[in-house]
Amino acid sequence: MNLGLLGAGLVMGISALGSALGIAIAGQAVIGAWKKCFLGNKPAPMTLLAFGGAPLTQTFYGFILMGQMKTALAGGADGSLLLGFGLASGLAIAFSAIAQGKAGAAGADATGETGKGFVNYIAIVGICETVALFAMVLSMISLN
Repeated sequence: MNLGLLGAGLVMGISALGSALGIAIAGQAVIGAWKKCFLGNKPAPMTLLAFGGAPLTQTFYGFILMGQMKTALAGGADGSLLLGFGLASGLAIAFSAIAQGKAGAAGADATGETGKGFVNYIAIVGICETVALFAMVLSMISLN
């Protein structure tokens, strides 16, 4: 068994799992906020899609890191090290997506109800995103 390839696959899979969970969390709130708007005969803001879709980017981060890990493996990197990177980085990216989904859910609810504060709420969603970016970039730097 090639532990390095296992680690590369895990970083992708775990990241995508986190994205799916984050999207599910935020998506439910977006739909609920739209429902409240419809019940109140208010227009449903399409900007709420930003909250629902934000956790998707963590899948891309996992994919990018997977490619870097495969390149490192081809260059002779230790498979055990890559397995560790895959697990740790994948979990960090996944938890970022879940946190982002929770923040997006709160933002969607608040924006849908008040029609105000979108920029404030999306800033918090962006801060959650930063954790995934740091995990990806710092892992990539460490692989070199």
